[in-house]
Amino acid sequence: MSVHTRSGTPAQRVGEADWAAIGEEVEEHGSALTPPLLDPAECAEVAGLYDEVERFRSTVDMARHRFGSGQYRYFREPFPAPVAALREALYPRLLPIARDWAARLGRPAPWPDGLAEWLEQCHAAGQTRPTPILLRYRAGDWNALHRDLYGDLVFPLQVVIGLDAPGVDYTGGEFLTVEQRPRAQSRGNSVALPQGHGLVFTTRDRPVRSARGWSAAPVRHGVGTVRSGLRHTLGLVFHDAA
Repeated sequence: MSVHTRSGTPAQRVGEADWAAIGEEVEEHGSALTPPLLDPAECAEVAGLYDEVERFRSTVDMARHRFGSGQYRYFREPFPAPVAALREALYPRLLPIARDWAARLGRPAPWPDGLAEWLEQCHAAGQTRPTPILLRYRAGDWNALHRDLYGDLVFPLQVVIGLDAPGVDYTGGEFLTVEQRPRAQSRGNSVALPQGHGLVFTTRDRPVRSARGWSAAPVRHGVGTVRSGLRHTLGLVFHDAA
């Protein structure tokens, strides 16, 4: 059986997405799915890199660190072409949301127009370790709720891309977010990541309306228990690590 492929490059698919609609969804819920950014063949190619250990700067065993169960690896530079292209193409699309959130929360907005210039700022501040990440979950694995901050300089949005098909390659393993609402109970959300689609979500916190105007609602994310099969995702964080 032949594998269906989408036309265009990953960067072109990012550019063709309806970013106004994605922004509205992020505004409403703190996260939003994109259209497919990788086709099935590209997903398989990226997932297959996991066993090429030389491509990565470090491997983390989640159970050892009490982060959950499963394993992930941080890419070393130079990144594989799809990883580099997606990170470059996504950053300027997320930048208007980041700047708007900073304005509403009365915070600095240190992010320049280009990703390279922003990463130079990270490196000058001692955040020099690359953060694109490839995650692998087997049956029984999960990821505890957390935030990917890595240092003082933080970009407020990130993207995770599903590389396997839920309900086909694995079951369970929904992507989870929990938002701590001002003076209210926390709100949870779960998403089954379609293969090739990205999920834009909050890195640290986001503005929500409160009695005083705008307040920062902290958000954590994780992954529910994988019931069966094998689940890979590509995580794109837009700041480097100290």
